[in-house]
Amino acid sequence: MKRPIAKKTKKLRPWTKDDIRMLKTMVRDKTKTSVIARKLKRTPGATRQKAGALGVKLAGAPQRKRKT
Repeated sequence: MKRPIAKKTKKLRPWTKDDIRMLKTMVRDKTKTSVIARKLKRTPGATRQKAGALGVKLAGAPQRKRKT
């Protein structure tokens, strides 16, 4: 009889003040989102969400075309 494979559970890790400080510093240095996420040990999506909540614009964000 085969044993069922256990699924990985995602554990939410709260953002610390140090995480936020590091995020803002790297954004100021125009570091790519993927690099920031890797250094913070978070997903790029979580990094983008937190930056948006803080009102910080990430480097490499797509620019919207304006209608003229």
